[in-house]
Amino acid sequence: MGTYFRRSQFEPLVSTILDDPVLADVPKNATVSDIDTLIGVELGSAMKLSILKLDGTQFEVAVLNAAKVRDLRQAVMKYIDSMEQDQLGHRHISWKHVWGSFCLCFGNAKLIEDDARLQSFGIKNNDQLRFEHHVTSKENGRHSHSKKRRFFHGLRKT
Repeated sequence: MGTYFRRSQFEPLVSTILDDPVLADVPKNATVSDIDTLIGVELGSAMKLSILKLDGTQFEVAVLNAAKVRDLRQAVMKYIDSMEQDQLGHRHISWKHVWGSFCLCFGNAKLIEDDARLQSFGIKNNDQLRFEHHVTSKENGRHSHSKKRRFFHGLRKT
């Protein structure tokens, strides 16, 4: 007969392991996929990227080398949601609003196409990306360089 562990027996062990300084970059609520990606960073099949926020602070995320912009955005959302949860308790971030107002950039390239591979922008391990203001136009659901505002949009002459 096999040995079975209850979750209550397993969690203290995981907590103790994750407190080890060698594993300091492993999130406390890491999934198997997160740990697999971090192992991939060590083996060269994944990359760690630094994300510079508008306030000048930065954080790191890890994604597979074959990741797309969509995967990077998901890693950013997961990291920030986890950080917000730890620091402020339950708080909902409107990611639709965030991605409608900001985008991630690398060099002069704006990462706005979800299916574009990060490597197609020349992004590699230990590179830094940054958030920039960027607005999605409602007409076509695509990003535009500036938000066009109509002060009298409802007062058209017919």
